[in-house]
Amino acid sequence: MAQDISYKLLKEIDTPEDLRALKPEELPEVCKELRQKIIDELSCNPGHFGSSLGVIELTVALHYVFNTPYDRIVWDVGHQAYGHKILTGRRDAFHTNRKLNGIRPFPSPKESEYDTFTCGHASNSISAALGMAVAAKHRGENNRHVVAIIGDGSMSGGLAFEGLNNVSSTDNNLLIILNDNNMAIDRSVGGMKQYLLNLQTSESYNRFRYKISRLFYKWGILNDARRKSLIRFNNSLKSMLTQQQNVFEGMNIRYFGPVDGHDINALTKVLKDIKDMQGPKLLHLHTIKGKGFEPAEKAATIWHAPGIFDKETGERIVSNTEGMPPLYQDVFGHTLLELAKQNDKIVGVTPAMPSGCSMNILMNEMPERGFDVGIAEGHAVTFSGGMAKDGLVPFCNIYSSFMQRAYDNIIHDVAIQKLNVVLCLDRAGLVGEDGPTHHGAFDLAYLRSIPNLTIASPYDEHELRKLMYTAQLPNKGPFAIRYPRGRGILTDWECPLEEVTVGKGRKLKDGKDIAVLSLGPIGHAASQAIASAEEASEKSIAHYDLRFLKPLDKEMLDEIGKNYQQIVTIEDGVLKGGMGSAILEFMSDYGYTPKIHRIGLPDQFVQHGSINELHRLCGMDVESIKSVLLSL
Repeated sequence: MAQDISYKLLKEIDTPEDLRALKPEELPEVCKELRQKIIDELSCNPGHFGSSLGVIELTVALHYVFNTPYDRIVWDVGHQAYGHKILTGRRDAFHTNRKLNGIRPFPSPKESEYDTFTCGHASNSISAALGMAVAAKHRGENNRHVVAIIGDGSMSGGLAFEGLNNVSSTDNNLLIILNDNNMAIDRSVGGMKQYLLNLQTSESYNRFRYKISRLFYKWGILNDARRKSLIRFNNSLKSMLTQQQNVFEGMNIRYFGPVDGHDINALTKVLKDIKDMQGPKLLHLHTIKGKGFEPAEKAATIWHAPGIFDKETGERIVSNTEGMPPLYQDVFGHTLLELAKQNDKIVGVTPAMPSGCSMNILMNEMPERGFDVGIAEGHAVTFSGGMAKDGLVPFCNIYSSFMQRAYDNIIHDVAIQKLNVVLCLDRAGLVGEDGPTHHGAFDLAYLRSIPNLTIASPYDEHELRKLMYTAQLPNKGPFAIRYPRGRGILTDWECPLEEVTVGKGRKLKDGKDIAVLSLGPIGHAASQAIASAEEASEKSIAHYDLRFLKPLDKEMLDEIGKNYQQIVTIEDGVLKGGMGSAILEFMSDYGYTPKIHRIGLPDQFVQHGSINELHRLCGMDVESIKSVLLSL
């Protein structure tokens, strides 16, 4: 499977300038070595595998043809950018990718001048690149090229269409490269996917049109003032002859393709041919996710981020999970199916994450009741609101960090109408190696100010099931349930589905000196810290599971305010405006004056690393919590 490669060329490439010194006939070997480098490294240091393998030739061609970093390359979804990192001065540090204090999981301008824009979330490349292209024109830098690479399903995102709309009406020379591999993490869905499958333009036609346009410019027939009207006439004529509409050309964006994205020589040639053309243009590439590693080509979803694997055999090295607690996402998936069997109004909605959030469990058994809407979080929420308005009960599952993109939709299309939409926020809190673009840090703070919205977080898997059951009952209104990435704590996670009283917390342990208030699974670390602190001192510490951030349990908080002068709040979210802030507000509003110590995420973007490492870094691990308790 894997090949013994000495990296003869790759080891001499410290910057793209070194790459550009090579002969064109050496580029296939560079691609071969770069692909193998990623296979070698990711086999033992897991990361996003298939997407980066699929753009090896594109990555090499871009840095070979364009004068980076002066020319701007704007990646969409950093899943694709490992080859880019290796070619831009991070080859020898690539083994630290996604590790604490190592190189970042996604491109970041803080790490390299070659990383032109943050790209952890999908669909932003066209808008960002257009901004750079307009800025270059404004400064008179007419020789600066700007390229946006969009792919991995990102064309289904609304922001991509907003960007295209503005590209078509703004003076710019932007090049958009559509990396079309028919995949996001799962297979792409929707009308744009089908449209791209059918879209064809012959290479000979593109070459002929380019030659004619050069002649017309030379003869003075064509100039920039006439260019748009002539392009529109040409597009109309082509549509009539081919019986095919091209949405990009309909927006005055010149279209080239589809082109084989794995033919490095053809790719460099077409990039050279079109890079100096005036006006916006789109190059459509067909690529294979996981190209060059057979198991990844055959099972792209699994090999999006496969974990550790044997690079020789292609066998994934999966740890034995027998007897271990399930993943929270799997508890969600199985419980959703169970509830859907009992309640025929329940449907599931996910924006391109059916396997990531385990909604595929429902979709496999009840395909007509599960909807993958593509990378379109805002639409997912409003679509759910529309179904709820006419009597269905949608469980809309979106990762916490991606739910940020649907904030207005939650307020305007769900909360104002008090619709019974269940917002399931997977990957809430720190998520680990994916870093600041993916940490679910802000949901407690950004949701708790919204009227009509219930906000809950389960202490364990039983609580998750009960909250899901409660949320689908009649007249509950908008109901947000947040839970973390990873495994729970219960092997006997199945339990009876029972209603939980909304706004009612729980006392987990009595105590006289200090009251600890936690929300969600971080409460387990709190419980261990309490036990350890009591063992190391004579302190008596009570523990309360808040369970609901909104509405707060006034009766329980009154009890705490009256009986404790020392309160510690613990949350897996930002301190600014989060659960601890809510407790401070409550105590102030009702005239209680305890000393409140808040534990949570600091007012900064937390880097990447393992969840345990990051909890220690943020003072949220057992030992750090214990130290706070002993200091009081």
